[in-house]
This record gives sequence, structure tokens and C-alpha cells, in this order.
Amino acid sequence: MSRQEFAKEIIGAGAEMNETVGCTARLVAAWEDGEVACPRAVYRRILTRMTGRSPAQLGFRLPSPALSVLPAPGSYGPEQEGDEVKRRALLLDGTGVVLALPLGSSRRVPARIGATEVRSVLQAVHKLYATDHDHGSGPLRHAASEALSTAYQWLQSGSYTELMGRRLRSATGALSIAAGWLSFDSGRAGDAHSLYGEALAAARIADDPELEAHAFGCLSLLAKAAGRPREAISAAQGAQTVARNLGSSRLLALFHMREARGWALMGDRSATDQAIVRAHTLYAKGPSSNDPDWLDFFHPGELSGLEALARNDLGQHERAASGAEQAVLLHGDTFVRNKALYTADIAIQHAVRDRPEPEAAAEAASRVLAYLPEVRSDRLLQSLHDVVGALQRHSRVPAVADWIEEYRTTTGGGRA
Repeated sequence: MSRQEFAKEIIGAGAEMNETVGCTARLVAAWEDGEVACPRAVYRRILTRMTGRSPAQLGFRLPSPALSVLPAPGSYGPEQEGDEVKRRALLLDGTGVVLALPLGSSRRVPARIGATEVRSVLQAVHKLYATDHDHGSGPLRHAASEALSTAYQWLQSGSYTELMGRRLRSATGALSIAAGWLSFDSGRAGDAHSLYGEALAAARIADDPELEAHAFGCLSLLAKAAGRPREAISAAQGAQTVARNLGSSRLLALFHMREARGWALMGDRSATDQAIVRAHTLYAKGPSSNDPDWLDFFHPGELSGLEALARNDLGQHERAASGAEQAVLLHGDTFVRNKALYTADIAIQHAVRDRPEPEAAAEAASRVLAYLPEVRSDRLLQSLHDVVGALQRHSRVPAVADWIEEYRTTTGGGRA
């Protein structure tokens, strides 16, 4: 069969099973080419019914059966711990990822908070970020909230030394930022603002300048997204002031790029260019042992992508398109969610530039759709919605018309 014929067969088989799906040739291609490691559960059921073979036999990589968000502290016995994990296992959003917390409903607090507990909170932060980079915030937000609640319970009711208390508060602040990021990516700006504020307070209580700078940087991003450029600039400059003595040039580069995006939203080209130049100059100094772990996403592809977003806000669509294309190229196979977002930006820029290239826009937009079964992010869905708006003016171009139809079939006609 051709891919189009096979897609129709899947839709038909789904109807026989009382499953409504909108399979397309592009989705079949994504399965065959390995762009999607594993189809959604509904497609796995249909494919097994059609072929008589399991997803693994068909060559798909099934999701990991478990992701522990807070490792068990040493004060819990193995039998008790196993019971609690079973009781609190949570299967989220049909992704097949189980996020388990090793605490019961009684919220038992370890007899003594020590390095093991602090390390478990930091490990939760690391795992949340790592999974978010590839799959988006969809399957993680509730688990992050559970983990944060547990960490706060330890802070409020636990017994610890003054030094260990500062470390636990800093780790909890880092977890609050991770939860805030997941809320932001899920379209819950109000929750994100509250969580970033909590992180900022934790940083000041614990005297943790790195956490304070991180919180200011996140507040800058949030203000820019909300259309408050002056607030975005002020928060980014606050982050720079705090981070100046941390010994991380790349951390400063990120905050200068955040400032640039605020100036771009205000339409100030000169200030935007100056901030971008400072960001590139600092970034060129290279990595440092003082770079925080969470900064690993800020590689050359992200630097290009953030500049492209600023160019877009300035109406410099040709430069924005080139920067987004460079970002996607430099991302390679890493940070899949961000790669999908920049691919959507490519489509938008080709559609709205002074000399539009609708076919190129439709081609980039088709690549974005292939990410949807695996990446769950409200921002990505919003970007696709923006792509539709940008392409509507070119709807008479066959490639564009085909993509719009594919988009409506895949998402059900809305933002899904």
C-alpha cells in the first residue's frame, strides 16, 4: 500500500473498533522514518488488530514503564516504600509514563532531613527537565506539583540543621522553578508566576544567588510572553546583576538574550541589537565549571533560536527565518520540544516574510505535525494555531491547502 492507502485502512479499522482517529500519510511516514518512537495508545491498538503483531514486533520503542520523581529517602524501609510507591503510582495523560512518589497519603516526614533527602529533590528537578525537553510538559505537571508538595512538607515539618535547611530550601526553590516552567509550557501563566515568586523568596531566604538569578530570568520570560516588555527588561537586568559574580558567562548570555527580547517587543532595534551582541560575546567565552546544570539546554541552537524570536518581534522576518532554520539544524536530535517550536517558527516566517514562500512554509509545518503524538506542549499547539493563521492567506496554494486539511484532521480542527 501507499502511505495514503495505509492511513485510510487505519481509519477504517479504527471505525470498526469504535475508535475515531485522523491518521494521515504524514503520520505513517513519521512512524516508518522513526520520527515518532511510539504511536499513541489508540493507534497501537489499531495496528495490533490490523497486523496481529505487538508494537514492539512492529519496531516501535515502548515508553519506559516508570519514572520515579522523588527517590525514596533512606529512612524508609524497602517493604514500606514498595507499598507507598504502589499506592501513589500515577498514570498521566495516556503517555504510558508512570510518575511515582514514595510517600503515602499521611505525608510521613523522614526522622531527620539530610543529604539524601536534598539530593532526592535535586534528582527530581533533573528528571523533570530531562523528560520535558523531549516530551513537553503534558505528562509531567501534576507529578511536579506532587513532588513540590512533598518537599515543602519536609521543609515545614522536618528536623534538620541550619546548613541542611538552607540546602533543602534551595533545592525546593529549584523544584519550584521546574514546576513553574511546566506550568508556563502548559499555558498556565498564573501558576507559573506564583511558583517563580516562591522560588525567588526561597533564594533570598537561603542566600542562594544562582537560584535568585534563575528566578528573575524566568520572570522576565513570563513577562515577555504576557506582553509586558518593560517588566521583562527589568527582570532580565535584575538577573544579570545577581549573576555577574557567579562566574558563568553563558548564564549572563542567556539573561542578555532575555533582555533583548524585551527590547524587541518594545520595537527598539538599537537596544535589541546591543543586547544580542552582548549575549553572543559572553557566549563565545565558552562553558565554565560554574555553569548550573539546568543551563544545558542553552547550546548554540538555542542561542540562534532566541535571537530569531527577537528578530521576529522586530518584524525582521527574513533574518528570523534564517535563525530558526539554524536553530533546528544545531539542535540535532536533542531537545525535541524546542526543535519542534523552532520548526513552527520557520513555517510562520516563510509565510509572513516580504516575499512569502508558502511551499517552504507548508513543508516546515508538515514537519511540526509529526511531533504531536510524542510532544505534549500547549506552546507547541499554540504555535501550530499561529501557523494556520499565517498560512490562511496562501490557502489557494495546493501544498498549503493540503497541510491545512492535514492539520484539521490531526488536531480535530482546533488547538486540540
